[in-house]
Amino acid sequence: MMLQYRDLAKLKTKKIVFEDVIAARDSATLEHLKELSSKRRVIEESINHTSYITEAIAREMSGGLTSRCEQERLRLEQYLPLLENFIFHADLVSSHNRMVQWTSQLKIRWSSATSSSSFFDLRGPKFFQINNLRFELVMIHFHYGATLRERALEFLSTDLKQSAFIFREAAGVFHYLAHEVIPSLQSPIPAERPSEASSALCAAMSFICLAEAQAVYTRRAEEKGNTGFSVLAKLHYGVVELLSDATSAIQSGTGEGKTISSRFLEFISSCKALHELRSKKHLAEGLRDEGQMGVSVGVLCDALISSKKKTPGEESWKACFKNEIEIAANTLRKFEHENEFVWQEKIPYVDELPSPQGIKIVEIVPYKPKRWERELAFKL
Repeated sequence: MMLQYRDLAKLKTKKIVFEDVIAARDSATLEHLKELSSKRRVIEESINHTSYITEAIAREMSGGLTSRCEQERLRLEQYLPLLENFIFHADLVSSHNRMVQWTSQLKIRWSSATSSSSFFDLRGPKFFQINNLRFELVMIHFHYGATLRERALEFLSTDLKQSAFIFREAAGVFHYLAHEVIPSLQSPIPAERPSEASSALCAAMSFICLAEAQAVYTRRAEEKGNTGFSVLAKLHYGVVELLSDATSAIQSGTGEGKTISSRFLEFISSCKALHELRSKKHLAEGLRDEGQMGVSVGVLCDALISSKKKTPGEESWKACFKNEIEIAANTLRKFEHENEFVWQEKIPYVDELPSPQGIKIVEIVPYKPKRWERELAFKL
Protein backbone atom coordinates (compact mmCIF):
# COMPACT_ATOMS: atom_id res chain seq x y z
CA MET A 1 0.00 0.00 0.00
CA MET A 2 1.21 3.53 -0.86
CA LEU A 3 0.45 6.78 0.90
CA GLN A 4 -1.53 8.99 -1.48
CA TYR A 5 -1.76 12.76 -1.85
CA ARG A 6 -4.60 13.59 -4.25
CA ASP A 7 -4.78 17.40 -3.94
CA LEU A 8 -2.28 18.37 -6.65
CA ALA A 9 -4.86 18.39 -9.44
CA LYS A 10 -7.28 20.57 -7.42
CA LEU A 11 -6.24 23.80 -9.11
CA LYS A 12 -8.79 26.47 -10.03
CA THR A 13 -8.62 29.19 -12.67
CA LYS A 14 -10.58 32.18 -13.97
CA LYS A 15 -12.06 32.48 -17.45
CA ILE A 16 -9.92 33.83 -20.32
CA VAL A 17 -11.29 34.84 -23.74
CA PHE A 18 -8.23 35.55 -25.87
CA GLU A 19 -10.06 37.05 -28.86
CA ASP A 20 -11.80 39.61 -26.64
CA VAL A 21 -8.42 41.06 -25.64
CA ILE A 22 -5.91 40.33 -28.42
CA ALA A 23 -6.44 42.19 -31.71
CA ALA A 24 -5.88 39.86 -34.67
CA ARG A 25 -4.59 41.24 -37.97
CA ASP A 26 -6.13 38.47 -40.10
CA SER A 27 -8.88 35.86 -40.00
CA ALA A 28 -6.46 32.96 -39.47
CA THR A 29 -5.10 34.57 -36.30
CA LEU A 30 -8.61 35.33 -35.07
CA GLU A 31 -9.61 31.72 -35.67
CA HIS A 32 -6.56 30.54 -33.71
CA LEU A 33 -7.43 32.81 -30.77
CA LYS A 34 -11.04 31.57 -30.77
CA GLU A 35 -9.93 27.96 -30.81
CA LEU A 36 -7.46 28.70 -28.01
CA SER A 37 -10.31 30.12 -25.91
CA SER A 38 -12.57 27.19 -26.77
CA LYS A 39 -10.01 24.55 -25.78
CA ARG A 40 -9.26 26.41 -22.55
CA ARG A 41 -12.94 26.76 -21.72
CA VAL A 42 -13.47 23.00 -21.48
CA ILE A 43 -10.46 22.81 -19.12
CA GLU A 44 -11.83 25.72 -17.06
CA GLU A 45 -15.21 24.02 -16.74
CA SER A 46 -13.60 20.70 -15.86
CA ILE A 47 -11.31 21.92 -13.07
CA ASN A 48 -13.80 24.49 -11.74
CA HIS A 49 -16.58 21.85 -11.77
CA THR A 50 -18.88 24.14 -13.76
CA SER A 51 -19.45 21.85 -16.73
CA TYR A 52 -23.00 20.71 -17.48
CA ILE A 53 -21.82 17.95 -19.82
CA THR A 54 -22.99 14.49 -18.76
CA GLU A 55 -20.59 11.59 -18.32
CA ALA A 56 -21.98 9.95 -21.46
CA ILE A 57 -21.38 13.06 -23.58
CA ALA A 58 -17.91 13.57 -22.08
CA ARG A 59 -17.09 9.97 -22.96
CA GLU A 60 -18.33 10.45 -26.52
CA MET A 61 -16.42 13.74 -26.94
CA SER A 62 -13.19 12.05 -25.83
CA GLY A 63 -13.51 9.15 -28.27
CA GLY A 64 -14.83 6.65 -25.76
CA LEU A 65 -12.44 7.34 -22.86
CA THR A 66 -14.06 6.38 -19.56
CA SER A 67 -11.40 7.67 -17.16
CA ARG A 68 -11.86 11.31 -16.15
CA CYS A 69 -8.08 11.64 -15.91
CA GLU A 70 -7.70 10.38 -19.47
CA GLN A 71 -10.40 12.78 -20.64
CA GLU A 72 -8.60 15.66 -18.91
CA ARG A 73 -5.29 14.55 -20.40
CA LEU A 74 -6.83 14.71 -23.87
CA ARG A 75 -8.21 18.22 -23.23
CA LEU A 76 -4.79 19.42 -22.11
CA GLU A 77 -3.00 17.80 -25.04
CA GLN A 78 -5.38 19.61 -27.41
CA TYR A 79 -4.87 22.99 -25.69
CA LEU A 80 -1.11 22.96 -25.11
CA PRO A 81 0.07 22.97 -28.79
CA LEU A 82 -2.21 25.96 -29.48
CA LEU A 83 -0.92 27.77 -26.39
CA GLU A 84 2.71 27.04 -27.31
CA ASN A 85 2.16 28.52 -30.78
CA PHE A 86 0.42 31.61 -29.42
CA ILE A 87 3.22 32.29 -26.91
CA PHE A 88 5.87 31.70 -29.59
CA HIS A 89 4.43 34.49 -31.74
CA ALA A 90 3.59 36.73 -28.79
CA ASP A 91 7.23 36.52 -27.68
CA LEU A 92 8.31 38.03 -31.01
CA VAL A 93 6.52 41.27 -30.06
CA SER A 94 6.61 40.90 -26.28
CA SER A 95 8.28 44.29 -25.75
CA HIS A 96 5.58 46.18 -27.67
CA ASN A 97 3.34 48.28 -25.43
CA ARG A 98 0.16 46.79 -26.88
CA MET A 99 1.24 43.21 -26.16
CA VAL A 100 2.26 44.18 -22.61
CA GLN A 101 -1.16 45.80 -22.17
CA TRP A 102 -3.01 42.83 -23.64
CA THR A 103 -1.17 40.39 -21.38
CA SER A 104 -2.26 42.42 -18.35
CA GLN A 105 -5.86 42.59 -19.61
CA LEU A 106 -6.03 38.80 -19.97
CA LYS A 107 -5.89 38.60 -16.15
CA ILE A 108 -4.29 35.16 -15.98
CA ARG A 109 -5.37 33.88 -12.57
CA TRP A 110 -4.85 30.52 -10.90
CA SER A 111 -5.29 29.15 -7.41
CA SER A 112 -2.75 26.90 -5.72
CA ALA A 113 -3.08 23.34 -4.46
CA THR A 114 0.18 23.37 -2.46
CA SER A 115 0.62 26.88 -1.05
CA SER A 116 0.05 27.30 2.67
CA SER A 117 -1.92 30.50 2.03
CA SER A 118 -4.26 28.99 -0.55
CA PHE A 119 -6.77 27.11 1.57
CA PHE A 120 -10.48 27.76 1.10
CA ASP A 121 -12.18 30.40 3.18
CA LEU A 122 -15.75 31.71 3.02
CA ARG A 123 -14.96 33.47 -0.26
CA GLY A 124 -13.42 30.41 -1.94
CA PRO A 125 -9.81 29.74 -2.99
CA LYS A 126 -7.21 32.48 -3.22
CA PHE A 127 -6.26 33.37 -6.79
CA PHE A 128 -2.84 34.60 -7.93
CA GLN A 129 -2.53 36.88 -10.96
CA ILE A 130 0.78 37.18 -12.82
CA ASN A 131 0.85 39.26 -16.01
CA ASN A 132 3.05 36.90 -17.97
CA LEU A 133 1.89 34.49 -20.67
CA ARG A 134 4.34 31.90 -19.39
CA PHE A 135 2.47 31.86 -16.08
CA GLU A 136 -0.37 30.24 -18.03
CA LEU A 137 2.11 27.81 -19.58
CA VAL A 138 3.50 26.93 -16.14
CA MET A 139 0.14 26.32 -14.48
CA ILE A 140 -1.31 24.34 -17.40
CA HIS A 141 1.78 22.13 -17.47
CA PHE A 142 1.60 21.65 -13.69
CA HIS A 143 -2.03 20.60 -14.07
CA TYR A 144 -0.96 18.25 -16.87
CA GLY A 145 1.71 16.64 -14.66
CA ALA A 146 -0.76 16.36 -11.78
CA THR A 147 -3.34 14.76 -14.10
CA LEU A 148 -0.80 12.19 -15.28
CA ARG A 149 0.04 11.42 -11.66
CA GLU A 150 -3.66 10.91 -10.87
CA ARG A 151 -3.92 8.53 -13.81
CA ALA A 152 -0.91 6.59 -12.51
CA LEU A 153 -2.67 6.24 -9.15
CA GLU A 154 -5.76 4.88 -10.93
CA PHE A 155 -3.66 2.06 -12.44
CA LEU A 156 -2.33 0.89 -9.04
CA SER A 157 -5.12 -1.65 -8.67
CA THR A 158 -5.01 -3.01 -12.22
CA ASP A 159 -1.63 -2.57 -13.95
CA LEU A 160 1.49 -1.80 -11.89
CA LYS A 161 3.78 -1.63 -14.92
CA GLN A 162 1.59 0.98 -16.62
CA SER A 163 1.23 2.88 -13.35
CA ALA A 164 5.01 3.17 -12.96
CA PHE A 165 5.42 4.30 -16.56
CA ILE A 166 2.86 7.10 -16.18
CA PHE A 167 4.50 8.23 -12.92
CA ARG A 168 7.73 8.54 -14.95
CA GLU A 169 5.86 10.53 -17.60
CA ALA A 170 4.61 12.90 -14.91
CA ALA A 171 8.16 13.21 -13.58
CA GLY A 172 9.26 14.25 -17.08
CA VAL A 173 6.63 17.01 -17.24
CA PHE A 174 7.64 18.42 -13.84
CA HIS A 175 11.33 18.21 -14.80
CA TYR A 176 10.58 20.17 -17.97
CA LEU A 177 8.75 22.79 -15.92
CA ALA A 178 11.57 23.15 -13.40
CA HIS A 179 14.42 23.30 -15.90
CA GLU A 180 12.91 24.82 -19.06
CA VAL A 181 9.68 26.75 -18.57
CA ILE A 182 10.02 28.46 -15.18
CA PRO A 183 13.61 29.69 -15.79
CA SER A 184 12.35 31.29 -19.03
CA LEU A 185 10.07 33.64 -17.09
CA GLN A 186 12.04 36.78 -17.94
CA SER A 187 10.03 39.47 -16.16
CA PRO A 188 10.28 39.69 -12.36
CA ILE A 189 7.91 37.23 -10.72
CA PRO A 190 5.91 38.64 -7.79
CA ALA A 191 6.93 37.43 -4.34
CA GLU A 192 3.33 36.34 -3.79
CA ARG A 193 2.82 33.54 -6.25
CA PRO A 194 1.55 29.97 -6.18
CA SER A 195 4.13 27.39 -5.15
CA GLU A 196 3.45 25.62 -8.46
CA ALA A 197 5.23 28.51 -10.24
CA SER A 198 8.57 27.78 -8.56
CA SER A 199 11.40 25.65 -9.92
CA ALA A 200 11.97 24.26 -6.42
CA LEU A 201 8.52 22.70 -6.09
CA CYS A 202 8.45 21.42 -9.68
CA ALA A 203 11.87 19.81 -9.24
CA ALA A 204 10.60 18.26 -6.01
CA MET A 205 7.51 16.95 -7.80
CA SER A 206 9.72 15.29 -10.42
CA PHE A 207 11.59 13.44 -7.66
CA ILE A 208 8.33 12.52 -5.89
CA CYS A 209 6.88 11.00 -9.08
CA LEU A 210 10.11 9.04 -9.61
CA ALA A 211 9.92 7.83 -6.01
CA GLU A 212 6.33 6.72 -6.58
CA ALA A 213 7.36 4.93 -9.79
CA GLN A 214 10.13 3.08 -7.94
CA ALA A 215 7.72 2.22 -5.12
CA VAL A 216 5.40 0.65 -7.70
CA TYR A 217 8.23 -1.36 -9.29
CA THR A 218 9.27 -2.50 -5.79
CA ARG A 219 5.72 -3.57 -4.94
CA ARG A 220 5.62 -5.50 -8.22
CA ALA A 221 8.87 -7.27 -7.30
CA GLU A 222 7.49 -8.12 -3.84
CA GLU A 223 4.31 -9.58 -5.33
CA LYS A 224 6.25 -11.74 -7.78
CA GLY A 225 8.21 -13.17 -4.86
CA ASN A 226 11.44 -13.92 -6.76
CA THR A 227 13.54 -10.95 -5.58
CA GLY A 228 15.95 -11.31 -2.65
CA PHE A 229 15.45 -9.44 0.61
CA SER A 230 18.67 -7.44 0.22
CA VAL A 231 17.59 -6.16 -3.20
CA LEU A 232 14.11 -5.25 -1.91
CA ALA A 233 15.74 -3.36 0.97
CA LYS A 234 17.86 -1.38 -1.48
CA LEU A 235 14.87 -0.63 -3.71
CA HIS A 236 12.83 0.73 -0.80
CA TYR A 237 15.76 2.81 0.38
CA GLY A 238 16.14 4.14 -3.16
CA VAL A 239 12.59 5.51 -2.71
CA VAL A 240 13.75 7.15 0.54
CA GLU A 241 16.69 8.75 -1.28
CA LEU A 242 14.48 10.10 -4.07
CA LEU A 243 12.16 11.63 -1.49
CA SER A 244 15.19 13.14 0.24
CA ASP A 245 16.11 14.67 -3.12
CA ALA A 246 12.60 16.17 -3.23
CA THR A 247 13.04 17.69 0.24
CA SER A 248 16.43 19.10 -0.75
CA ALA A 249 14.91 20.64 -3.89
CA ILE A 250 12.26 22.42 -1.81
CA GLN A 251 14.86 23.65 0.67
CA SER A 252 17.06 24.94 -2.17
CA GLY A 253 14.37 27.46 -3.16
CA THR A 254 14.63 30.79 -1.37
CA GLY A 255 11.89 30.67 1.24
CA GLU A 256 9.94 28.04 -0.72
CA GLY A 257 9.58 25.69 2.23
CA LYS A 258 7.70 28.38 4.17
CA THR A 259 5.04 28.84 1.46
CA ILE A 260 4.26 25.15 0.89
CA SER A 261 1.41 23.62 2.89
CA SER A 262 2.40 21.61 5.96
CA ARG A 263 0.18 18.74 4.80
CA PHE A 264 2.17 18.37 1.59
CA LEU A 265 5.47 18.44 3.50
CA GLU A 266 4.09 15.86 5.95
CA PHE A 267 3.19 13.64 2.99
CA ILE A 268 6.83 13.64 1.84
CA SER A 269 8.26 12.96 5.31
CA SER A 270 5.67 10.24 6.01
CA CYS A 271 6.45 8.46 2.73
CA LYS A 272 10.15 8.56 3.58
CA ALA A 273 9.53 7.07 7.02
CA LEU A 274 7.26 4.34 5.63
CA HIS A 275 9.75 3.18 2.99
CA GLU A 276 12.62 3.38 5.47
CA LEU A 277 10.70 0.99 7.73
CA ARG A 278 10.04 -1.36 4.81
CA SER A 279 13.71 -1.17 3.79
CA LYS A 280 14.92 -2.06 7.28
CA LYS A 281 12.40 -4.89 7.56
CA HIS A 282 13.73 -6.48 4.37
CA LEU A 283 17.31 -5.78 5.50
CA ALA A 284 16.57 -7.65 8.74
CA GLU A 285 15.05 -10.57 6.83
CA GLY A 286 18.14 -10.75 4.64
CA LEU A 287 20.46 -10.69 7.68
CA ARG A 288 18.42 -13.45 9.29
CA ASP A 289 18.84 -15.63 6.19
CA GLU A 290 22.59 -14.98 6.38
CA GLY A 291 22.67 -16.26 9.95
CA GLN A 292 23.09 -12.84 11.60
CA MET A 293 20.06 -13.15 13.87
CA GLY A 294 21.27 -10.78 16.57
CA VAL A 295 21.94 -8.02 14.06
CA SER A 296 18.59 -8.73 12.41
CA VAL A 297 16.73 -8.25 15.69
CA GLY A 298 18.67 -5.05 16.37
CA VAL A 299 17.82 -3.59 12.95
CA LEU A 300 14.10 -4.31 13.41
CA CYS A 301 14.03 -2.90 16.95
CA ASP A 302 15.69 0.31 15.80
CA ALA A 303 13.34 0.56 12.78
CA LEU A 304 10.23 0.23 14.94
CA ILE A 305 11.39 2.76 17.55
CA SER A 306 12.18 5.27 14.80
CA SER A 307 8.98 4.75 12.78
CA LYS A 308 6.66 5.07 15.80
CA LYS A 309 8.02 8.60 16.32
CA LYS A 310 7.11 9.53 12.74
CA THR A 311 3.49 8.35 12.56
CA PRO A 312 1.54 10.91 10.46
CA GLY A 313 -1.55 12.73 11.67
CA GLU A 314 -3.81 12.12 8.67
CA GLU A 315 -6.07 9.14 9.31
CA SER A 316 -5.61 7.34 5.96
CA TRP A 317 -1.83 7.68 6.20
CA LYS A 318 -1.87 6.71 9.88
CA ALA A 319 -3.80 3.51 9.09
CA CYS A 320 -1.25 2.50 6.45
CA PHE A 321 1.58 3.32 8.85
CA LYS A 322 0.08 1.31 11.72
CA ASN A 323 -0.44 -1.67 9.44
CA GLU A 324 3.21 -1.59 8.37
CA ILE A 325 4.36 -1.20 11.99
CA GLU A 326 2.24 -4.19 12.99
CA ILE A 327 3.77 -6.34 10.23
CA ALA A 328 7.29 -5.34 11.32
CA ALA A 329 6.42 -5.92 15.00
CA ASN A 330 5.13 -9.43 14.24
CA THR A 331 8.33 -10.18 12.34
CA LEU A 332 10.39 -8.87 15.27
CA ARG A 333 8.53 -11.07 17.78
CA LYS A 334 9.17 -14.09 15.57
CA PHE A 335 12.87 -13.27 15.24
CA GLU A 336 13.27 -12.53 18.97
CA HIS A 337 11.68 -15.88 19.83
CA GLU A 338 13.92 -17.68 17.36
CA ASN A 339 17.00 -15.88 18.67
CA GLU A 340 16.13 -16.64 22.30
CA PHE A 341 15.61 -20.37 21.83
CA VAL A 342 17.92 -21.21 18.89
CA TRP A 343 20.58 -18.62 18.05
CA GLN A 344 21.09 -16.86 21.40
CA GLU A 345 23.08 -14.08 19.72
CA LYS A 346 23.90 -10.75 21.36
CA ILE A 347 21.93 -7.73 20.08
CA PRO A 348 24.38 -5.05 18.85
CA TYR A 349 24.22 -1.43 20.01
CA VAL A 350 22.46 1.01 17.66
CA ASP A 351 25.72 2.55 16.41
CA GLU A 352 26.94 -0.94 15.50
CA LEU A 353 23.96 -1.74 13.26
CA PRO A 354 24.31 -1.69 9.45
CA SER A 355 22.68 1.19 7.58
CA PRO A 356 20.44 0.56 4.56
CA GLN A 357 21.92 1.19 1.14
CA GLY A 358 19.75 2.44 -1.72
CA ILE A 359 19.60 1.86 -5.46
CA LYS A 360 17.61 3.96 -7.94
CA ILE A 361 16.27 2.13 -10.98
CA VAL A 362 13.93 4.75 -12.46
CA GLU A 363 14.43 7.69 -14.82
CA ILE A 364 12.06 10.30 -16.17
CA VAL A 365 10.30 9.84 -19.48
CA PRO A 366 11.47 13.07 -21.18
CA TYR A 367 8.61 15.43 -22.00
CA LYS A 368 8.65 16.84 -25.52
CA PRO A 369 6.29 19.81 -25.96
CA LYS A 370 4.36 20.08 -29.19
CA ARG A 371 3.54 23.31 -31.01
CA TRP A 372 0.91 23.77 -33.66
CA GLU A 373 2.91 25.73 -36.23
CA ARG A 374 0.59 28.37 -37.64
CA GLU A 375 1.59 31.94 -38.51
CA LEU A 376 -0.09 34.53 -36.31
CA ALA A 377 -0.28 38.30 -36.85
CA PHE A 378 -1.40 40.85 -34.28
CA LYS A 379 -2.77 44.34 -34.85
CA LEU A 380 -0.20 46.34 -32.87
